[in-house]
Amino acid sequence: MTPIDELAGAVPDGAKVAVPADYAGVSMAATRALIRRRVRSLHLVGVPTSGLQAELLIGAGCVTTLESSALTLGEYGPAPRFTKAVRDGSIRLIDATCPAIHAGLQASQKGTPFIPLRGILGSDILKNHPDWKVIQNPFAEDDDPIVAIPAIRPDIALFHAPLADRDGNVWLGRKRELVNMTHASKTAFVTVDAISETSLFETEEMAAGVLPALYVGKIAVAPNGSWPLPFWNGAQGDDSHMRRYMEMAASDSGFEDYLEQFVFGESAMA
Repeated sequence: MTPIDELAGAVPDGAKVAVPADYAGVSMAATRALIRRRVRSLHLVGVPTSGLQAELLIGAGCVTTLESSALTLGEYGPAPRFTKAVRDGSIRLIDATCPAIHAGLQASQKGTPFIPLRGILGSDILKNHPDWKVIQNPFAEDDDPIVAIPAIRPDIALFHAPLADRDGNVWLGRKRELVNMTHASKTAFVTVDAISETSLFETEEMAAGVLPALYVGKIAVAPNGSWPLPFWNGAQGDDSHMRRYMEMAASDSGFEDYLEQFVFGESAMA
């Protein structure tokens, strides 16, 4: 267990960090703490997409590489800071597909250098992904090409969960994508809404959805740590805040004002 700013301080500059899609448990509390600590040169892996988290980190100058199948703010429109960074060429994009991101993480999880994937054959994305290799199925008698997706091995999986216990076990419920990205990574840094005083392995109902402590490096308590994004355990998204963000982030000065108020200032939620 550690304070949120100490958790962020343990993320080194240049780290490859896996982060979940907006619906899966994004730690916005850790995102704000990373910006406050002025982390630099992150390689973000969106699993399989990212949204406001990557948008803020890119806008704050924390990211040099984004590897994902999309960065989207959904109904709120194109992400303004991400769009500017792409136009300026200030970040490197590694474009992927959702299945390819999951497949690369599964290869790392299994300790294999690559994993085969068939669905992207014939797509233009192969032309811009020289590390994806089209190989022949060694078990086929006839011509049978397949794509070899190299393993994605993040340094840290970073996400928000509802609950951890005093032993460091974390409850993820049915969010198996969080298990996959954690198993693929060297460690996991997790923010949680609360700490359970009893073991999460105590009942069969809870135990089935628990990530064991051996995969977890740091835990910080951050109630409502996904704000302003929704959280699958019950918290609703803050629609008015998201609309305000879109208005402010449309300009460089407006985005700086947003950071000053909601990341560095008194309105920041830990």
